[in-house]
Amino acid sequence: MIFLRSLRLAALLSGVVTCLSAQGATPPAAAPAPQSPPDSQVTATSAKGSPKQAKAKQGAAAGKSAARKKNAAKRAKAPVVAVDSEAKLDSMYDLRWPVKGPEPLPGSILPNKRIIAYYGNPFSKRMGVLGEYEPDQMLSMLDAEVKAWTAADPATPVQPALHLIAVVAQAGAGTDGKYRARMPDELIERVAAWATRRNALVFLDVQVGKSTLPEELPRLEKFLARPNFHLGIDPEFSMKNGGIPGKKIGTYDAEDVNYASRFLQDIVTRHKVTPKVLVVHRFTRKGVTNFKQIKLDPRVQVVMHMDGFGPPRLKRATFRSWIKAEPVQFVGWKQFYKARNDNPRTTIAEILKLNPRPLYIQYQ
Repeated sequence: MIFLRSLRLAALLSGVVTCLSAQGATPPAAAPAPQSPPDSQVTATSAKGSPKQAKAKQGAAAGKSAARKKNAAKRAKAPVVAVDSEAKLDSMYDLRWPVKGPEPLPGSILPNKRIIAYYGNPFSKRMGVLGEYEPDQMLSMLDAEVKAWTAADPATPVQPALHLIAVVAQAGAGTDGKYRARMPDELIERVAAWATRRNALVFLDVQVGKSTLPEELPRLEKFLARPNFHLGIDPEFSMKNGGIPGKKIGTYDAEDVNYASRFLQDIVTRHKVTPKVLVVHRFTRKGVTNFKQIKLDPRVQVVMHMDGFGPPRLKRATFRSWIKAEPVQFVGWKQFYKARNDNPRTTIAEILKLNPRPLYIQYQ
């Protein structure tokens, strides 16, 4: 039964809408990258660990990146802002930082550490590095990134992390009409075991589709109650205003972010664990609405994560417009390995020049 369920989930995952909105590319490690499977296949692993191939759901992949491609094309055609205008905007937005917030509680990760996270899902090679590479190679690549960031900014200790998409948006409605697939506990435990090998954090990412955070988060509490588990929420795949994931970019409101924060606050209090990190992905104006109404609490550290792709100047513009201009608490930055997403890739030195300093860096 476990094998059949894993195989069925793998078939669903081959049509996930996430995979084209974010991909990795040239690995930092010297080891050769494994070949990706055809688009019609995805590798899954049974409970016993033997690999199997599953057919993709027909039609699911067709619209998986339409919304992101349309958004990227629109941004690429936008008039280029003059360098002096960029500097003026940065100077103006600098006055909004740092954010006045609660003093960090004992055991808080931020701002004294920088999190370097590898993102994806082991059921799919197309969704990020967690599934694109074998565990040993993936962890070696993570080691290389940790070493690079430590060398570039030795004053800020690096905390490695694995960021698993635990609820995956789907292009198909599914039997319950929610356009999302919940990952089995066995998969979460597998990633947790990998994290243990590097004393790494585990982030569980939630793409609700047409479900909601109140429907999805309670089933993850048993994991989030562990000290090294944290949460990510993805507005891109929250279809609260209608539409199909991947064909339309979704949205969250401050109310949704506050719900997730309160959920984590309650876990910290009841389970007597150290503060949690809440990562909120964002790359559009409507990605998070009413940001001023997001409420801060010392039990939860909120990271507004710049989730866009493109050449450095375009990504800096996204960071400036939707992360820096609308301050919440802490900030993050997405790095893609594949050149079709980030070409050229923003260097560590360039990222370290940003204000505010990104303290959560996600590789995909």
